[in-house]
Amino acid sequence: MKFTEHLKKNRQFQAVYKDGKSCANRYFVMFVLKNNLEINRLGISVSKKVGNSVVRHRIKRLVNESYRLHENEFNSGLDIVILARNSANGIDYKDTESAVLHLGRLHRIVYNNEDSL
Repeated sequence: MKFTEHLKKNRQFQAVYKDGKSCANRYFVMFVLKNNLEINRLGISVSKKVGNSVVRHRIKRLVNESYRLHENEFNSGLDIVILARNSANGIDYKDTESAVLHLGRLHRIVYNNEDSL
């Protein structure tokens, strides 16, 4: 199993926003940028407009878990930022998992999608 680090610094997020490619669906926007490393770095951003801190943290946990369980299906060497939209308020795990995999397929960074929805 691969190991994924998290993006933590604002300048890392800004670099992905500026130079990365984006695709969106109903719940999330995904930005992807190659990082010339052997690992992926994941960043999750949820605005205060989405909800209070409990709601925002729940969305982050759901996205992180859905990515973690399907980590071996994603290509390596990428910086990935997942930005939650307002419609993500109240989303359940199954919809989160489906949305994250859908965005990965749109970016063509998921190479094994036999058991996805």
